[in-house]
Amino acid sequence: MATPLEISANKLHIVRFAPNGKDSFHESVVTKVRSYFEVNHISPYANTAMWVKSAVMLLIYFVPYMLMVTGVGAGNGWIFFGFWFLMGLGMVGIGTSVMHDAQHGTYSPNKKVNSFIGHILEVIGGYAVTWRIQHNVLHHTYTNVAGLDEDIESMALLRLSPRQPRNWYHRYQHLYAWFFYMIMTLFWMTAKDYLQVVRYKQHDLLIKQRVTLRQALVRITLYKLFYYSYIMFLPILFSGKPWYYVLFGFLIMHCTAGLILSCIFQPAHIMESSGFAMPDNSADKNLMEDSWAVHEVINTTDFSPKSRIVNWFIGGLNYQIEHHLFTGICHVHYRKLAPIVQEETRTFGIPYHVQPTFFKALALHYGMLKKLGRE
Repeated sequence: MATPLEISANKLHIVRFAPNGKDSFHESVVTKVRSYFEVNHISPYANTAMWVKSAVMLLIYFVPYMLMVTGVGAGNGWIFFGFWFLMGLGMVGIGTSVMHDAQHGTYSPNKKVNSFIGHILEVIGGYAVTWRIQHNVLHHTYTNVAGLDEDIESMALLRLSPRQPRNWYHRYQHLYAWFFYMIMTLFWMTAKDYLQVVRYKQHDLLIKQRVTLRQALVRITLYKLFYYSYIMFLPILFSGKPWYYVLFGFLIMHCTAGLILSCIFQPAHIMESSGFAMPDNSADKNLMEDSWAVHEVINTTDFSPKSRIVNWFIGGLNYQIEHHLFTGICHVHYRKLAPIVQEETRTFGIPYHVQPTFFKALALHYGMLKKLGRE
Protein backbone atom coordinates (compact mmCIF):
# COMPACT_ATOMS: atom_id res chain seq x y z
CA MET A 1 0.00 0.00 0.00
CA ALA A 2 1.15 3.52 -0.73
CA THR A 3 2.28 5.78 2.08
CA PRO A 4 0.94 9.36 2.30
CA LEU A 5 4.27 10.77 1.10
CA GLU A 6 4.05 8.80 -2.13
CA ILE A 7 0.93 10.64 -3.25
CA SER A 8 0.92 14.33 -4.07
CA ALA A 9 -1.83 16.63 -5.25
CA ASN A 10 -0.08 17.29 -8.59
CA LYS A 11 -0.56 13.62 -9.45
CA LEU A 12 -4.28 13.37 -8.83
CA HIS A 13 -4.89 11.74 -12.19
CA ILE A 14 -2.69 8.79 -11.18
CA VAL A 15 -4.90 7.70 -8.27
CA ARG A 16 -7.83 5.79 -9.70
CA PHE A 17 -10.79 4.05 -8.15
CA ALA A 18 -11.89 0.57 -9.13
CA PRO A 19 -14.48 0.56 -11.92
CA ASN A 20 -18.13 0.42 -10.91
CA GLY A 21 -18.81 -2.64 -12.98
CA LYS A 22 -22.07 -3.79 -14.51
CA ASP A 23 -25.11 -3.62 -12.21
CA SER A 24 -22.97 -1.80 -9.66
CA PHE A 25 -24.06 -0.30 -6.35
CA HIS A 26 -23.52 3.20 -7.75
CA GLU A 27 -25.57 2.52 -10.84
CA SER A 28 -28.36 0.97 -8.80
CA VAL A 29 -28.58 3.67 -6.13
CA VAL A 30 -28.49 6.46 -8.72
CA THR A 31 -31.33 4.78 -10.61
CA LYS A 32 -33.43 4.41 -7.44
CA VAL A 33 -32.85 8.02 -6.39
CA ARG A 34 -33.63 9.35 -9.85
CA SER A 35 -36.84 7.32 -9.82
CA TYR A 36 -37.80 8.85 -6.45
CA PHE A 37 -37.72 12.36 -7.91
CA GLU A 38 -39.50 11.34 -11.10
CA VAL A 39 -42.29 9.39 -9.39
CA ASN A 40 -42.93 12.18 -6.88
CA HIS A 41 -42.63 14.91 -9.54
CA ILE A 42 -40.22 17.01 -7.48
CA SER A 43 -37.04 18.82 -8.34
CA PRO A 44 -33.69 17.79 -6.79
CA TYR A 45 -32.90 21.49 -6.36
CA ALA A 46 -33.95 23.88 -3.61
CA ASN A 47 -37.61 24.08 -2.66
CA THR A 48 -39.55 26.78 -0.81
CA ALA A 49 -38.43 25.47 2.58
CA MET A 50 -34.81 25.78 1.48
CA TRP A 51 -35.21 29.40 0.41
CA VAL A 52 -36.98 30.26 3.68
CA LYS A 53 -34.26 28.58 5.71
CA SER A 54 -31.57 30.44 3.76
CA ALA A 55 -33.20 33.74 4.67
CA VAL A 56 -33.40 32.73 8.34
CA MET A 57 -29.71 31.79 8.46
CA LEU A 58 -28.71 35.10 6.93
CA LEU A 59 -30.87 36.96 9.46
CA ILE A 60 -29.27 35.10 12.39
CA TYR A 61 -25.92 36.51 11.26
CA PHE A 62 -26.78 39.98 10.02
CA VAL A 63 -29.50 41.11 12.48
CA PRO A 64 -27.21 40.89 15.57
CA TYR A 65 -24.52 42.68 13.56
CA MET A 66 -26.84 45.56 12.63
CA LEU A 67 -28.09 45.87 16.20
CA MET A 68 -24.51 45.96 17.44
CA VAL A 69 -23.21 48.61 15.06
CA THR A 70 -26.26 50.80 15.73
CA GLY A 71 -25.42 50.82 19.43
CA VAL A 72 -28.21 48.56 20.69
CA GLY A 73 -27.09 46.96 23.96
CA ALA A 74 -24.03 49.22 24.16
CA GLY A 75 -24.55 49.65 27.88
CA ASN A 76 -24.67 45.90 28.60
CA GLY A 77 -21.61 43.76 27.91
CA TRP A 78 -23.57 40.50 28.06
CA ILE A 79 -25.94 41.65 25.32
CA PHE A 80 -23.00 42.85 23.25
CA PHE A 81 -21.18 39.51 23.50
CA GLY A 82 -24.47 37.70 22.99
CA PHE A 83 -24.74 39.38 19.59
CA TRP A 84 -21.33 37.95 18.64
CA PHE A 85 -22.37 34.49 19.83
CA LEU A 86 -25.49 34.64 17.66
CA MET A 87 -23.35 35.70 14.74
CA GLY A 88 -21.23 32.60 15.34
CA LEU A 89 -24.38 30.49 15.07
CA GLY A 90 -25.26 32.44 11.95
CA MET A 91 -21.85 31.63 10.46
CA VAL A 92 -22.54 27.95 11.04
CA GLY A 93 -25.97 28.24 9.43
CA ILE A 94 -24.64 30.14 6.42
CA GLY A 95 -21.76 27.71 6.03
CA THR A 96 -23.80 24.53 6.24
CA SER A 97 -27.21 25.59 4.89
CA VAL A 98 -26.47 28.32 2.34
CA MET A 99 -22.90 28.52 1.06
CA HIS A 100 -22.35 24.76 1.06
CA ASP A 101 -25.34 24.00 -1.15
CA ALA A 102 -24.58 26.92 -3.45
CA GLN A 103 -20.98 25.80 -3.97
CA HIS A 104 -22.27 22.35 -4.87
CA GLY A 105 -24.71 23.90 -7.37
CA THR A 106 -27.88 22.64 -5.72
CA TYR A 107 -29.97 25.80 -5.38
CA SER A 108 -30.86 25.99 -9.03
CA PRO A 109 -29.99 24.44 -12.41
CA ASN A 110 -28.88 27.98 -13.29
CA LYS A 111 -25.15 28.17 -12.56
CA LYS A 112 -25.27 31.95 -12.19
CA VAL A 113 -27.76 31.66 -9.33
CA ASN A 114 -25.54 29.18 -7.49
CA SER A 115 -22.44 31.28 -8.13
CA PHE A 116 -24.10 34.44 -6.83
CA ILE A 117 -25.29 32.75 -3.63
CA GLY A 118 -21.96 30.99 -3.21
CA HIS A 119 -20.16 34.32 -2.91
CA ILE A 120 -21.68 34.67 0.56
CA LEU A 121 -18.52 32.81 1.55
CA GLU A 122 -16.44 35.91 0.82
CA VAL A 123 -18.84 37.99 2.90
CA ILE A 124 -18.11 35.84 5.96
CA GLY A 125 -14.36 35.91 5.35
CA GLY A 126 -13.50 32.98 3.07
CA TYR A 127 -12.58 32.53 -0.58
CA ALA A 128 -14.72 30.38 -2.87
CA VAL A 129 -11.92 29.12 -5.14
CA THR A 130 -9.78 27.54 -2.42
CA TRP A 131 -12.88 26.16 -0.70
CA ARG A 132 -14.06 24.44 -3.88
CA ILE A 133 -10.66 22.87 -4.46
CA GLN A 134 -10.29 21.59 -0.91
CA HIS A 135 -13.89 20.47 -0.50
CA ASN A 136 -15.39 19.66 -3.89
CA VAL A 137 -12.26 18.45 -5.68
CA LEU A 138 -10.09 16.85 -2.98
CA HIS A 139 -12.35 15.90 -0.08
CA HIS A 140 -15.30 14.62 -2.09
CA THR A 141 -13.12 12.66 -4.49
CA TYR A 142 -10.47 11.28 -2.13
CA THR A 143 -12.29 11.11 1.21
CA ASN A 144 -9.92 9.97 3.98
CA VAL A 145 -7.10 9.21 1.52
CA ALA A 146 -4.00 10.44 3.35
CA GLY A 147 -1.99 12.91 1.30
CA LEU A 148 -4.96 13.91 -0.86
CA ASP A 149 -7.90 14.72 1.41
CA GLU A 150 -6.89 18.00 3.04
CA ASP A 151 -9.67 17.66 5.61
CA ILE A 152 -7.45 15.14 7.40
CA GLU A 153 -4.19 16.97 6.62
CA SER A 154 -4.95 19.92 8.87
CA MET A 155 -1.75 20.20 10.92
CA ALA A 156 1.07 18.10 12.36
CA LEU A 157 -0.34 18.42 15.87
CA LEU A 158 -3.40 16.39 14.89
CA ARG A 159 -3.27 12.81 13.68
CA LEU A 160 -6.57 12.18 11.93
CA SER A 161 -5.69 9.03 9.99
CA PRO A 162 -3.92 5.77 10.88
CA ARG A 163 -1.91 6.31 7.69
CA GLN A 164 -0.22 9.39 9.14
CA PRO A 165 2.93 9.32 11.30
CA ARG A 166 2.39 9.35 15.06
CA ASN A 167 4.36 11.54 17.46
CA TRP A 168 4.45 11.46 21.26
CA TYR A 169 2.20 14.49 21.63
CA HIS A 170 -0.60 12.83 19.69
CA ARG A 171 -1.21 10.80 22.84
CA TYR A 172 -2.96 13.88 24.21
CA GLN A 173 -4.75 15.05 21.06
CA HIS A 174 -8.14 13.89 22.33
CA LEU A 175 -7.73 16.63 24.95
CA TYR A 176 -6.24 19.51 22.96
CA ALA A 177 -7.90 18.90 19.55
CA TRP A 178 -10.95 20.87 20.64
CA PHE A 179 -8.91 24.04 20.97
CA PHE A 180 -7.74 23.74 17.38
CA TYR A 181 -11.29 22.96 16.33
CA MET A 182 -12.36 26.25 17.94
CA ILE A 183 -9.83 28.34 16.02
CA MET A 184 -10.51 26.60 12.69
CA THR A 185 -12.46 29.46 11.11
CA LEU A 186 -10.17 32.07 12.64
CA PHE A 187 -7.17 30.48 10.90
CA TRP A 188 -9.23 30.14 7.73
CA MET A 189 -10.18 33.83 7.68
CA THR A 190 -6.58 34.97 8.21
CA ALA A 191 -3.84 32.75 6.76
CA LYS A 192 -5.34 29.57 5.33
CA ASP A 193 -6.57 30.94 2.00
CA TYR A 194 -3.15 32.45 1.23
CA LEU A 195 -1.33 29.22 2.08
CA GLN A 196 -3.75 27.11 0.08
CA VAL A 197 -3.75 29.20 -3.07
CA VAL A 198 0.07 29.08 -3.28
CA ARG A 199 0.04 25.30 -2.74
CA TYR A 200 -2.72 24.77 -5.28
CA LYS A 201 -0.77 26.78 -7.84
CA GLN A 202 2.21 24.49 -7.32
CA HIS A 203 -0.02 21.47 -7.93
CA ASP A 204 -1.78 22.96 -10.99
CA LEU A 205 -5.14 22.98 -9.23
CA LEU A 206 -5.98 26.60 -10.04
CA ILE A 207 -6.22 25.97 -13.77
CA LYS A 208 -9.71 24.44 -13.75
CA GLN A 209 -10.90 27.28 -11.54
CA ARG A 210 -9.83 29.68 -14.29
CA VAL A 211 -7.81 31.90 -12.03
CA THR A 212 -4.11 32.73 -11.90
CA LEU A 213 -2.10 32.89 -8.70
CA ARG A 214 -1.78 36.66 -9.00
CA GLN A 215 -5.52 37.10 -9.52
CA ALA A 216 -6.28 34.83 -6.58
CA LEU A 217 -3.91 36.66 -4.23
CA VAL A 218 -5.34 40.05 -5.20
CA ARG A 219 -8.93 38.85 -4.75
CA ILE A 220 -8.20 37.20 -1.42
CA THR A 221 -6.60 40.40 -0.16
CA LEU A 222 -9.52 42.55 -1.29
CA TYR A 223 -12.05 40.15 0.22
CA LYS A 224 -10.15 40.08 3.53
CA LEU A 225 -9.96 43.88 3.62
CA PHE A 226 -13.69 44.07 3.04
CA TYR A 227 -14.37 41.45 5.70
CA TYR A 228 -12.23 42.96 8.44
CA SER A 229 -13.48 46.45 7.61
CA TYR A 230 -17.09 45.63 8.37
CA ILE A 231 -16.57 42.94 11.01
CA MET A 232 -14.00 44.80 13.13
CA PHE A 233 -13.61 48.49 12.24
CA LEU A 234 -17.30 49.42 11.97
CA PRO A 235 -18.17 47.90 15.37
CA ILE A 236 -15.18 49.72 16.90
CA LEU A 237 -16.41 53.01 15.42
CA PHE A 238 -20.14 52.71 16.04
CA SER A 239 -20.96 50.07 18.68
CA GLY A 240 -20.07 52.27 21.62
CA LYS A 241 -17.72 49.63 23.00
CA PRO A 242 -13.90 49.81 23.23
CA TRP A 243 -11.76 47.96 20.70
CA TYR A 244 -10.89 45.13 23.09
CA TYR A 245 -14.59 44.36 23.56
CA VAL A 246 -14.93 44.09 19.79
CA LEU A 247 -11.84 41.89 19.55
CA PHE A 248 -13.12 39.59 22.28
CA GLY A 249 -16.54 39.43 20.63
CA PHE A 250 -14.88 38.60 17.31
CA LEU A 251 -13.07 35.71 19.01
CA ILE A 252 -16.33 34.51 20.59
CA MET A 253 -17.95 34.42 17.15
CA HIS A 254 -15.13 32.43 15.55
CA CYS A 255 -14.64 30.04 18.44
CA THR A 256 -18.37 29.31 18.41
CA ALA A 257 -18.45 28.74 14.65
CA GLY A 258 -15.17 26.80 14.53
CA LEU A 259 -16.09 24.38 17.30
CA ILE A 260 -19.60 23.68 16.01
CA LEU A 261 -18.49 23.24 12.40
CA SER A 262 -15.70 20.89 13.44
CA CYS A 263 -18.08 18.89 15.59
CA ILE A 264 -20.36 18.54 12.56
CA PHE A 265 -17.75 17.44 10.03
CA GLN A 266 -15.25 15.42 12.08
CA PRO A 267 -17.65 12.71 13.34
CA ALA A 268 -18.73 12.18 9.74
CA HIS A 269 -15.33 10.80 8.71
CA ILE A 270 -12.82 10.49 11.56
CA MET A 271 -14.36 7.41 13.08
CA GLU A 272 -13.12 3.92 13.92
CA SER A 273 -15.57 2.51 11.40
CA SER A 274 -13.98 4.47 8.53
CA GLY A 275 -11.77 2.58 6.09
CA PHE A 276 -8.92 5.08 5.48
CA ALA A 277 -7.93 3.00 2.43
CA MET A 278 -4.88 3.81 0.31
CA PRO A 279 -4.23 2.81 -3.31
CA ASP A 280 -2.15 -0.18 -4.24
CA ASN A 281 0.91 1.31 -5.96
CA SER A 282 2.44 -2.01 -6.94
CA ALA A 283 3.49 -1.91 -10.60
CA ASP A 284 2.56 1.79 -10.54
CA LYS A 285 -1.14 0.95 -10.52
CA ASN A 286 -2.18 3.40 -7.80
CA LEU A 287 -5.59 1.77 -7.96
CA MET A 288 -8.02 1.89 -5.06
CA GLU A 289 -9.54 -1.43 -4.06
CA ASP A 290 -13.11 -0.13 -4.08
CA SER A 291 -15.09 1.93 -6.53
CA TRP A 292 -15.53 5.59 -5.69
CA ALA A 293 -19.12 5.19 -4.45
CA VAL A 294 -18.29 2.24 -2.19
CA HIS A 295 -15.25 4.10 -0.85
CA GLU A 296 -17.41 7.09 0.05
CA VAL A 297 -19.95 5.00 1.94
CA ILE A 298 -17.28 3.09 3.88
CA ASN A 299 -15.51 6.29 4.93
CA THR A 300 -18.58 8.26 5.94
CA THR A 301 -20.97 8.18 8.91
CA ASP A 302 -24.50 9.54 9.31
CA PHE A 303 -25.86 10.65 12.67
CA SER A 304 -29.09 11.88 14.28
CA PRO A 305 -31.33 10.58 11.48
CA LYS A 306 -34.46 11.16 13.58
CA SER A 307 -33.67 14.71 14.70
CA ARG A 308 -35.33 17.24 12.44
CA ILE A 309 -33.80 20.08 14.47
CA VAL A 310 -30.25 18.84 13.87
CA ASN A 311 -31.04 18.16 10.22
CA TRP A 312 -32.49 21.65 9.75
CA PHE A 313 -29.74 23.60 11.48
CA ILE A 314 -26.70 21.83 9.99
CA GLY A 315 -27.97 21.72 6.44
CA GLY A 316 -28.64 18.00 6.24
CA LEU A 317 -24.99 17.22 6.89
CA ASN A 318 -26.02 14.62 9.44
CA TYR A 319 -26.79 12.65 6.26
CA GLN A 320 -23.17 12.73 5.08
CA ILE A 321 -23.39 9.45 3.16
CA GLU A 322 -26.24 10.77 1.05
CA HIS A 323 -24.43 14.06 0.57
CA HIS A 324 -21.23 12.38 -0.63
CA LEU A 325 -23.09 10.19 -3.09
CA PHE A 326 -25.37 12.98 -4.37
CA THR A 327 -23.57 16.30 -4.08
CA GLY A 328 -25.75 17.72 -6.85
CA ILE A 329 -28.95 17.28 -4.84
CA CYS A 330 -30.10 19.93 -2.35
CA HIS A 331 -29.80 18.83 1.27
CA VAL A 332 -33.52 19.28 1.99
CA HIS A 333 -34.07 15.95 0.19
CA TYR A 334 -31.49 13.85 2.06
CA ARG A 335 -33.88 12.67 4.78
CA LYS A 336 -36.07 10.99 2.17
CA LEU A 337 -33.10 9.61 0.25
CA ALA A 338 -31.45 7.98 3.28
CA PRO A 339 -33.77 4.91 3.41
CA ILE A 340 -33.20 4.34 -0.31
CA VAL A 341 -29.41 4.48 0.08
CA GLN A 342 -29.48 2.29 3.19
CA GLU A 343 -31.58 -0.35 1.43
CA GLU A 344 -29.17 -0.41 -1.51
CA THR A 345 -26.13 -0.79 0.75
CA ARG A 346 -27.90 -3.72 2.42
CA THR A 347 -28.58 -5.30 -0.96
CA PHE A 348 -24.94 -5.00 -2.03
CA GLY A 349 -23.48 -5.96 1.35
CA ILE A 350 -21.85 -2.59 1.98
CA PRO A 351 -21.61 -1.32 5.59
CA TYR A 352 -23.82 1.71 6.25
CA HIS A 353 -22.52 3.59 9.28
CA VAL A 354 -25.09 5.61 11.23
CA GLN A 355 -25.15 6.78 14.84
CA PRO A 356 -28.48 7.48 16.59
CA THR A 357 -27.55 10.88 18.02
CA PHE A 358 -25.10 13.71 17.48
CA PHE A 359 -23.55 13.24 20.91
CA LYS A 360 -23.07 9.50 20.34
CA ALA A 361 -21.20 10.29 17.11
CA LEU A 362 -19.15 12.96 18.87
CA ALA A 363 -18.24 10.54 21.67
CA LEU A 364 -17.06 7.97 19.13
CA HIS A 365 -15.01 10.64 17.37
CA TYR A 366 -13.40 11.48 20.72
CA GLY A 367 -12.58 7.81 21.12
CA MET A 368 -11.06 7.72 17.65
CA LEU A 369 -8.83 10.72 18.42
CA LYS A 370 -7.65 8.88 21.50
CA LYS A 371 -7.00 5.69 19.58
CA LEU A 372 -5.12 7.46 16.79
CA GLY A 373 -2.92 9.11 19.40
CA ARG A 374 -1.98 5.86 21.13
CA GLU A 375 -1.95 3.03 18.63
